[in-house]
Amino acid sequence: MGVFFNLILNGLATGMLIFLLAAGLTLIFGLMDVLNFAHGGLFAWGAYSGTWIYAETGSFLVGIIGAIVTGLILGWATEKWIIKPVYRNHVQQILITLGLMLVLSELLKVFWGPNQISASPPDFLKGSWAIGDMVIIKYRTFIIAIGLLVFVIVQYILKNTKIGLIVRAGVIDKEMVQSLGININKIFMFVFMIGSAMAALGGVLLGPYSGVIHAEMGMEFAILAFIVVVIGGMGSFPGSILAAILVGLSGSFMAYYVPDLSLAVNMLLMAAVLIFRPQGLFGLKG
Repeated sequence: MGVFFNLILNGLATGMLIFLLAAGLTLIFGLMDVLNFAHGGLFAWGAYSGTWIYAETGSFLVGIIGAIVTGLILGWATEKWIIKPVYRNHVQQILITLGLMLVLSELLKVFWGPNQISASPPDFLKGSWAIGDMVIIKYRTFIIAIGLLVFVIVQYILKNTKIGLIVRAGVIDKEMVQSLGININKIFMFVFMIGSAMAALGGVLLGPYSGVIHAEMGMEFAILAFIVVVIGGMGSFPGSILAAILVGLSGSFMAYYVPDLSLAVNMLLMAAVLIFRPQGLFGLKG
C-alpha cells in the first residue's frame, strides 16, 4: 500500500510540473496557432535563474518570484522579436523556435557553466510525514498544491473575467474577436507572457524535485509538454491538467513495474488518443 501511494504521489508531482509547462503551451497553440518549440528553453531558464536567485538570497520564495519574472521578460522578448514576424507560417515557426531553443540552452552554459547544478528544497519543505506505512514527501505535496493552485487561478480568470472571455473567444475564432475592435496583438502578448511565466515556475520547482538541473532539461520536458497538448486537446486548459496527470502517473507506475516501457508509455498513450479521439480528450472537432 505504501509503495502504491508513493507512486501516485510521485506521478501527481511529475504531472503538475509537466502541466505548468504544457498549460501555457496549449493556450498559445489554441489562441495564437504558434508552434513554439522554444517553450522548453523558458522552462530551463526558469530553473536556472530561480535556483541561482535562491542560492544568492537564501529565500526560496524570492527564487520563485525571480523565475516568474524571468519567464515574463523572456516571454515578452520572444513574442515581440521572434514569434511576431512568423505568425501564420508553421514551417518558419518550427525552424526559428528550434533555433531559439538551442540558443537558450547554450546561453545557460555561458552564464552558469556546462555542468549540472545541484538544487535542494528549503528546510521547511525537506523530509516527509509518515502515516502508517505511507510516507508523504513534503516537497512533492508542495508541488501538487502549487499546480492545483495555478490551475484554479487561471481557470477562474478564463471563466470569470473579461480578459478570460476574450482569450476563450480567441481560441475559438480570433478573427471574430479582432472584428469587434479588440486588439488581438495585446492579447497574444499577454497569453504568451503568462504561458512563459508558468513554464519558468515549473522549471524552478523541478530543481529541488530532481536534485539537479542541466541545460538540456528544457528539450526533455518540452517533448512531454507537446504530448500533453495532443492528449488534452489543443486550446483546452482543463484538458492539459488531466493529460499531464495521466502522463505523470503512467510514467511513475511504468518506471517501477515495467522499466523497459517507461520511456515508450507516453508515446503509446498519445498514439491511442490520436487513434480513438484525434482532437484530444477535451479538444473540439475541427
